[in-house]
Amino acid sequence: MGDYDFDIPVSFRHRIRFTKDAFAPGNQVVSDLLETERERKVIVFIETEIDRLFPDLQEQIRSYLAEQNNLVLTEVVIMAGGEDCKISKIQIMNGIVPIERNGIDRHSYVFCIGGGAFLDVIGLSAATAHRGLRLVRFPTTTLAQDDSGVGVKNGINAFGKKNFIGTFAVPYAVVNDFQFLYTQDEHNNRSGLAEAVKVALVKDGSFFDWLEANVGALNALDPPVLEEAVERSAILHARHIALGGDPFETGSSRPLDFGHWTAHKMEQLTNFELSHADAVSVGVALDTLYSARCGWLPEEDAWRVVRMLQGMQLPIWHESLEMRDEQGRRLVYRGLEEFREHLGGELTVLMLEAVGQGVDRHSIDEEKHEACMEELKEAALVAVPG
Repeated sequence: MGDYDFDIPVSFRHRIRFTKDAFAPGNQVVSDLLETERERKVIVFIETEIDRLFPDLQEQIRSYLAEQNNLVLTEVVIMAGGEDCKISKIQIMNGIVPIERNGIDRHSYVFCIGGGAFLDVIGLSAATAHRGLRLVRFPTTTLAQDDSGVGVKNGINAFGKKNFIGTFAVPYAVVNDFQFLYTQDEHNNRSGLAEAVKVALVKDGSFFDWLEANVGALNALDPPVLEEAVERSAILHARHIALGGDPFETGSSRPLDFGHWTAHKMEQLTNFELSHADAVSVGVALDTLYSARCGWLPEEDAWRVVRMLQGMQLPIWHESLEMRDEQGRRLVYRGLEEFREHLGGELTVLMLEAVGQGVDRHSIDEEKHEACMEELKEAALVAVPG
């Protein structure tokens, strides 16, 4: 009898592409990604709203794949998206059943075209069918293109908790097609940039400076500026995942979750009526100001962040922060224990010590944190000069 330990090295290629009109004739971005030395099946899932907004998309995909060697389109499946789709476990089977029906195997491709919640659901279906299929994501929202769509995880909500059920699964490829960005209403288009602000704050101060200098163009959704912001944010997220040393989050440090412990709890408290992007904006503002109040971040930098969020018409406060339990404690602070449980081990929340540089902390002074809430509540009532 003995003890045996084996190291199992595993390497993944994380392919991310940026383009416009991915299925237009002559656009080789998608075809160049796929292996076609022998026949491969392709099943396509499209979010209902995208199918409505792009009535010719199905035919474009059919024509595009028909022009490629050894790619056989088996079915186009239209399914509902939005945060509600992450609440129903039935949606996972709605993804798995067509996969089984079409005989999709581990060398086939699953195309998924939709927003972040839709990518989560189909991603979970693809990750569990045959223990993992080749998923090609086509994120369609600002939030999905600049953050979640280039990530390596999926999840659905359960037990009242955000992303409680899910897996880590590196997609075969991510294609950020900028044509989809302009289908969103203006607020959702802007609010997705909260994740760009977040990653700039924790990873790249020069990117934050660029965002700040271009706040007017971003607020106006100027296409070249918006697309540059999305691409730079996506690459910063992906670079951290690939090179940060913990792609599958086995440790407790989560730099890319700055502001998220508050955000996830606010989403839950509002029954997910508050969007993830808006919740992140509030969470980022709150933990940035808290970093200053604790003496880690210069005060003037904290207010630069708050003013920039307001300049992009993003929220810095939400009424769910006022909700309290019978003892008078704000309900949002229950999110700390839920966040610790999600991380595993010791509570670890990232705070800022400079623009572009975060530092892990292991506790929150609730009294000091509450004072920041009150400051932001007051600041939210003040109009920001245009």
